[in-house]
Amino acid sequence: MAGHFPLYFRNFIFGVEDSLVSTVGLLAGIAIGGVSRETIFLTGAVVILVEAFSMAAGSFLVESSMEEYTHKRDKNERPLAGGVVMFFSYVLAGFIPLASYIFFVEDTTALYMSALTSLVALFVLGLIGGSLSHVHVMRRGVRMMLVGGIAIGAGVVAGLIFAV
Repeated sequence: MAGHFPLYFRNFIFGVEDSLVSTVGLLAGIAIGGVSRETIFLTGAVVILVEAFSMAAGSFLVESSMEEYTHKRDKNERPLAGGVVMFFSYVLAGFIPLASYIFFVEDTTALYMSALTSLVALFVLGLIGGSLSHVHVMRRGVRMMLVGGIAIGAGVVAGLIFAV
């Protein structure tokens, strides 16, 4: 199990990062587009679950293919566990930006809080990743936060362009 830690760690970091970036970008675009709170929440919940499954399946298929290619047999335990880590990290992280739309009544406040909590979570994730891999902790935190900010901006632009 200890030899599989890098795969699980990579899947955890990738799942959390992708979920935060994708979800906050999507929610920002949907919220800016002027739809109801219920629609924002429904859209967010659906995308989180669908993308979590997609990411988990992708992780499983890639790892399974790599084992077949290298002729290593692990009875799909490692790829399956990696997919499970990916799924749960994606789902849990996705609810960080979505939670603001539950707790804040005003849509503008919810949008700002969703963006802020996601950026903070990305920064912390970058710090953790940098710390565990023993490389440029602050640089990793700032880089992850900037990527999230770009995703938020892309979501806002798309929402403004395609607003209902």
